[in-house]
Amino acid sequence: MNNWNNEFMAEYHRQQILTDAEQIRLEKIAFQSRIYHPRFFERTMFRFANWMIATGKELRQRYEVPTVPCSNCPTGSFAQ
Repeated sequence: MNNWNNEFMAEYHRQQILTDAEQIRLEKIAFQSRIYHPRFFERTMFRFANWMIATGKELRQRYEVPTVPCSNCPTGSFAQ
């Protein structure tokens, strides 16, 4: 029986597992400290959304049907 080879392979696998665990730990630390930098598509969509909001407000003011004050309504309703 060749027990030396089995012991050597077990020690090699143990070292490999410890190395992988340390690598995973370092990756988690690096990922947590990562600063968010939006890419081109995200920046473009953000600007597009802001433009749509600004334009929508202007369009709503321009094309919205004006409300009529109901103070002189014949129904006597309190809705305005």
